[in-house]
Amino acid sequence: MIAVIFAASAVNSWAKPFKKLTVTISAEGVERTNTIASLDISAYEIPERKALAVTSVADKSVCLSQVDLCKDKTTLYWRVDGKIPADGSLQFTIDIVNAAEESENLVMNITQDRMRNLIVTENGKNVFQYNIAMPRLPAGVGAEFRRNGYIHPAWSPAGNALSNANTTDHAHHYGFWNPWTSIKYDGQHYDLWNIGGMTGTVLFDTLYSTQKGNLYADIRVGHQHLIFQPQKEQVINTVESIVKITPKKRIKILQEVLDLRVWNTNPGKEGFYWDFISDLIPTTDLPVLLEAYRYAGFGWRATADWTKENCVMITSEGKQRQEIDGTNARWVYVTGASPKGRSGILFMGYPENQNFPEPLRIWDETQNGGRGDAFINFAPTKNVDWNLEPGKTYRLRYRMLMFDGDITSAQAEAIWKDFAAPVKVTVK
Repeated sequence: MIAVIFAASAVNSWAKPFKKLTVTISAEGVERTNTIASLDISAYEIPERKALAVTSVADKSVCLSQVDLCKDKTTLYWRVDGKIPADGSLQFTIDIVNAAEESENLVMNITQDRMRNLIVTENGKNVFQYNIAMPRLPAGVGAEFRRNGYIHPAWSPAGNALSNANTTDHAHHYGFWNPWTSIKYDGQHYDLWNIGGMTGTVLFDTLYSTQKGNLYADIRVGHQHLIFQPQKEQVINTVESIVKITPKKRIKILQEVLDLRVWNTNPGKEGFYWDFISDLIPTTDLPVLLEAYRYAGFGWRATADWTKENCVMITSEGKQRQEIDGTNARWVYVTGASPKGRSGILFMGYPENQNFPEPLRIWDETQNGGRGDAFINFAPTKNVDWNLEPGKTYRLRYRMLMFDGDITSAQAEAIWKDFAAPVKVTVK
C-alpha cells in the first residue's frame, strides 16, 4: 500500500525535487515486531497527483505507508512487517509512483456523530470517541462539572467500553483527560482538575486537522486551560435587598495542542494502539507553576465493571495494585472482567517526559467505599513542581494499547521499548 499525496507536499520554498532514496533501518538493540519507521521528507518536493512507495530491498514487497502533511514538517511513515532481531537491519527504497484514486474503504477512519464528536475506527471497529460537544450530565450533577475536550468511551477490539465519565462519586472524571490540579499563577492558586470548585477548567478550542488512511488516523485539536480570576466585589441594590457578588474573569493561561493518533500495527500484542501527545504552551507573559500534588496530568477513569473483585494492575517495576501508588514506572497495565470477556489497557510513558519515569497515582482496592474502582494517573508533578515559562513549549507523550484477554510483563516491556526507542533510519 503506497503513501498517497494529493497536492504538492513541499513545506519549504527551497525544497528540491524528489529522487529515489535507499534507506537502512536499524533495530538499535531492541527486537522489533511490526514496527513503525519514519523519515522527514520536508526537504523534497513531491509533484501533485503522485505518491511515494516504500519497497523492501530483500523481498520487493511494498510496505504500508502514509505521509503526514498537517504539521510544520512532512513525514513519511511506514510499517515494517514481521520481526527484526535486536542486532538486525533492513534496507528499503523510496520512490515516486503514480497516485491511485482515494479509496473510501480505509482501514483507519474518522467519523462524526450528530453532536460533532469524532469517532476513530479501525477496520470498522470503534477505537475511541473524542468529545467536542458538551455532555449531558447525569441527574444531580451540577452545571459546573460540564466540560469538553476529552476521550470517552474508549473500547477494546471486542467492543468492551473501558472508560467512564461523570460518575456520581467523582463527577469531574472524564474518561481520558489531562488537567492540572495545583496551579500558581500571578500569586494565586487555581485547580483545573476539581472543576466543581469553579477556579478553572479545560475546554476544547480548535479542530486543527484530521487524517485518515490505511496506516493511521489522526486528530489534532486545541484546548484552552482557563483560570477564573476573582474580580473586585460588586454591590447591587435591589428593591428587596442588597446583593454582593464577586465576578470572575476567564484568563487562558495555557494553550494545549493535543495530537491523538491511532496506528494500524501490532508490535507484539493484538489490540488498538494510540498515542496521546500533549504540547503545553503558556499564553501570557507570566509563568505557570504546576505545583507538586498527588494527582495531576494524564488520567484515566475505568469502566464501572472493573472493581477489586476482578481488576489486576502491574507496573514495569513489578509492583502490584496495593503497592503502586506513589511509585515510578515506565509502564503500567490494568486488566478486568468486562461483558464481552476480559480486557485491558497498557499505559506507556515516554523517556523525554517530565520527571520520567513518572510517579503514578492509582486507586487501590479500598477506594469508593471498598468497591475498588480503577483509576490511573501518570503524575509528573506528584513530587516536584514544574515551571512553564512563556515562549516555550512543553511536551508529554503517552501510548496506549487497548487489548482483549491478558498480557505478560515481558510483552509489555517489549512493546514499551519499541515505543520508547524507535528504529534508526539512515539515508544512503
